[in-house]
Amino acid sequence: MPRILLVRGQLVTPWELGPWRELEERFEVSYLLTRSNRYQPPEGLRDVPVRARRDLLPRGRIGDVAVALLGDGYLMADGVFAGADIVHAEELSFWFSAEAAKRKRRHGFRLVQTVWETLPHLVTYRNRHARRYRQLVLAETDLFLPATRRAADALRLEGVEEERMLVLAPGINTERFGAVEPLGAPSSHTILSPGRLVWEKGHQDVLRALVALHRGLVRPPGGEVTRPRLLIVGSGPERQRLQSYAAELGLEDAVEFQSLGYEEMPRAFATASAMVLASQPAASASYHPFDLPRAFWEEQFGLVLAEAMAAGLAIVATTNGAIPEVLEGASADLVAPGDWMGMARALAAGPLARAPGERIPQPPAVIDRYSNREAARRLAGAYDRLLAGA
Repeated sequence: MPRILLVRGQLVTPWELGPWRELEERFEVSYLLTRSNRYQPPEGLRDVPVRARRDLLPRGRIGDVAVALLGDGYLMADGVFAGADIVHAEELSFWFSAEAAKRKRRHGFRLVQTVWETLPHLVTYRNRHARRYRQLVLAETDLFLPATRRAADALRLEGVEEERMLVLAPGINTERFGAVEPLGAPSSHTILSPGRLVWEKGHQDVLRALVALHRGLVRPPGGEVTRPRLLIVGSGPERQRLQSYAAELGLEDAVEFQSLGYEEMPRAFATASAMVLASQPAASASYHPFDLPRAFWEEQFGLVLAEAMAAGLAIVATTNGAIPEVLEGASADLVAPGDWMGMARALAAGPLARAPGERIPQPPAVIDRYSNREAARRLAGAYDRLLAGA
């Protein structure tokens, strides 16, 4: 069988690699796993242990700064790359994508890159490592797989030809998220706000929407004041500030913070009345250590949107980045980034006007579009195209 090697550096996750488990009958799939991987690796796929420069450095901030200065890289991994027919990495400016590009001509494999990034920064806003990585990846990649049409547009501005790209949406385990039933009927409304605890994920705007509901500034059609609870799921540097903000707004008893594992997320979806993805673009131009600014970010996909649709959960989201494209054909309410009163109105008119925990049927075709099965079918087609060309 053709041998597929997945390369993700320290970013191997169980949620992104799900579709490759569906390819076992046609392809031999494995992934590189470093000691410093940041997430629980996926089950059902063969891991290939390798060493990276980051593995040799101290954990924490000291090691992060050191690797930012030195650059990361795989150590003594040529033998692994040599055995692959297709190497599949992601993005233009990641070190591990450049590592694959660097080895391509030496070992003769075909190179594929998944691309999530929706903003074409070119060279101007990249640091010195990313400039070099980008040049290698753009020159050596055989096929780019942008996750959205918006990401494909960014690649076009990067100079990628049409024949070297194919829009390919990711997949999730739709059955897993759709099968969980709540433990009894919820007696009150819970709003779910998932995402890393950073400013651009917009949790602070969800808190503002919540206080508008609690104080009766916005009410459901019946006119009564509704006081839903808010579950913020994630971890990150803004946790303490968000907790302080919730207390300042008088919401400390109505807001809960949890950091849940991926296997626990279906239950969180099943017990909520609505999910809010309040992402907003970041244009802070914060400085990379010792180098050029890192400027601008927008929501590149939002896998939680696909998970919420599979769970039948009402969705309120902003129009930031690729979100409107991901929700095409789905039942969802969209508001402008930062429009917390709009979020409150959408919640009041929709999920909070229904019974707590009530499900929203989504078009089956939309859910199927993001299933692991369909994503695997699209991946197999892309790989067949490459192998036939080779």
